Amino acid sequence: MSDRYLDYSGRADRISGGARRIPVQTPRGEFTVWTKRVGNNPDLKVLLLHGGPGATHEYLEAVDSFLPGAGIEYYHYDLLGSGFSDQPDEPSLWELDRFVDEVEQVRQALGLARENFVLYGQSWGGILAMEYALAHQEHLRGLVISNMMASAPDYTAYAEQVLMPEMDQGVLAEIKALEATGDIENPRYMELLVPHHYELHTLRMPAKDWPEPVVRGFAHINQKIYVPMQGPSELGMSADAKLARWDRVADLHTIEVPTLVIGARYDTMDPAHMEMMAGQLPAGRYLYCPEGSHLAMYDDQETYFDGLIAFLRDLPARNA
Repeated sequence: MSDRYLDYSGRADRISGGARRIPVQTPRGEFTVWTKRVGNNPDLKVLLLHGGPGATHEYLEAVDSFLPGAGIEYYHYDLLGSGFSDQPDEPSLWELDRFVDEVEQVRQALGLARENFVLYGQSWGGILAMEYALAHQEHLRGLVISNMMASAPDYTAYAEQVLMPEMDQGVLAEIKALEATGDIENPRYMELLVPHHYELHTLRMPAKDWPEPVVRGFAHINQKIYVPMQGPSELGMSADAKLARWDRVADLHTIEVPTLVIGARYDTMDPAHMEMMAGQLPAGRYLYCPEGSHLAMYDDQETYFDGLIAFLRDLPARNA
């Protein structure tokens, strides 16, 4: 298997080490997005959708330590507006249905099909993965929803009813005051959020010790996408965010492909809600990371990747 996995002969992207730019058509014209293939496995190809919105593939580089050893072909991918992909200053493009259409164009360009295609989405990528499955599940062999609830209002309610009451209330009041005045570029804003929220619920280690891909990825978030779609912080979604009313709980039962939902004890997302999601999905499976947070692929790494790889290996065949 290892010989075939590393055999890139006949692959058009061999010359570039698996990296390529893919043209995508949008209502504002053609742009290109960046992808990078790792490995060669005709039966199992995973397209990775990063979070944000507006983050990059970089923080998902932890997969490079695990998926190659399991013989899984996978694709890093920066969504339009992010990372190495084009970053047009076109606010009208940051809409959920347009991103779904983009993913479908990328699937076609990469030649992914129902007998081998697994879509993985983490955080915002999980929203996008769910929406893609609801629109195009005929192309999927499997689906992974990592650290994302199926309801933005429920996510915000969890932040308000569970996470915020656990915080120092003076700190929370100062954070909310900065958000209310739009002063989120003030250095004080992150000085408060990092120790009082991010180090507890985003990645459970001191920020000075965060792995390099996480630091790099956070530095490259496109705030022109993140803030309008989600809001300025991970403390729930802003009331005026584009995704604030997104809710697909009632539609989960229509996603029939095998689906893994990954939740974590200390996540910004409610782990009980994510376990419920797995139960609503006809072929759902739940992976719980007891030591993990929103980036459980780092702070509960063995549990996370053991469970992910086991799910991928257990996928039944789905012929064209």
